Amino acid sequence: MPREQKQVRELQEGSYVMMEEAPCKINAYSTAKPGKHGSAKARIEGKGVFDSKKRSLSQPVDAKVWVPIIERKQGQVVSVTGEDAQIMDLDTYETFTMRIPDDEDLTPDDDIEYLEYEGQRKIV
Repeated sequence: MPREQKQVRELQEGSYVMMEEAPCKINAYSTAKPGKHGSAKARIEGKGVFDSKKRSLSQPVDAKVWVPIIERKQGQVVSVTGEDAQIMDLDTYETFTMRIPDDEDLTPDDDIEYLEYEGQRKIV
């Protein structure tokens, strides 16, 4: 799996973290002061990169968490059929089908950027 370990204190809003085995983008990050017998805690709120589900995580700031390494790639639209687009990766020339996001209006020959992690892809 393309991921690395980091301490919770190294995370920041806008970066990625694994929550419930899904890569998530961090929307909010806050820390609480250490208690009488413990260490400072961090509360992280994120949204699934590929499934858009909201998730949260509460961990000590010195705990280790997995951070997914999500690749940002370039592609070109080959054809559009309904809600799906045939995309060609501009590096490997591999073609594959992707769902078009609701707010996108794609036509053939459009250049796009997409995220890829473990076979999951999403147009950005």
